[in-house]
Amino acid sequence: MALRTISIYRGDSGGGRFVDFQVDVEEGNVVLDVVLKVQAEQAPDLAVRWNCKAGRCGSCSAEINGHPRLMCMTRMSMFPADRPVYVAPLKTFPLVKDLVTDVSLNYQIAKTIPPFQPRPPDPDGLYRMSQEDVDRVQEFRRCIECFLCQNVCHVIRDHPENKARFYGPRWFVRLAELEMHPLDTADRRQLIREMAGVGFCNVTKCCTEVCPEHIKITDNAIIPLKERVVDLYFDPLRWLADRLKGKRPGAVGAQQ
Repeated sequence: MALRTISIYRGDSGGGRFVDFQVDVEEGNVVLDVVLKVQAEQAPDLAVRWNCKAGRCGSCSAEINGHPRLMCMTRMSMFPADRPVYVAPLKTFPLVKDLVTDVSLNYQIAKTIPPFQPRPPDPDGLYRMSQEDVDRVQEFRRCIECFLCQNVCHVIRDHPENKARFYGPRWFVRLAELEMHPLDTADRRQLIREMAGVGFCNVTKCCTEVCPEHIKITDNAIIPLKERVVDLYFDPLRWLADRLKGKRPGAVGAQQ
């Protein structure tokens, strides 16, 4: 057991500051262990969100020494023992209190995404998919909605005004999961371009770097979605075909 300093942000939407706490840290402790010890022994009014303590629920997201992480998966031994460990709330979302932020915007976005719409089953009543297709979308199902990717996305982190017109990486993962599902029949490309604003993403891969589930968000979700939008709206052969048919290029994207 060793005495360590952990500096936790205390405050609300009106302002706040880091407060130092001296805590006895045991071998193997993660940051969440120490934060909960502070709550139990020194600051009972400390607000912190957590649930499973196993890296499965995504609830305990925070910025630890300036890096977005899950508190329950970040060991204290990662950091020098002679320096404070700083724990702050996610910067991109409105602060409620201390380490708790308001992430409800994400659930509002989720409601706008058309759900899974399967094709009719085969004549024998079964649905069939190749293993390759299953593997492709299974990666996206690993998302635990910790929203660390949303937090580091500079499109909304540095420009809050974009929240109304840019879904962010977590929801591009969801859209990719649906669009690439071999049984799904909906076409969400117009939504992906217009409401989700996929064109705002300039593929810096910061979202991929912080994903605790190691989902290749940029390469396997965002870039393929960009390609689908380009195929619909900017393919010159499709544009010519639409003109010959008297259609506005890209106008049929949401109905196909």
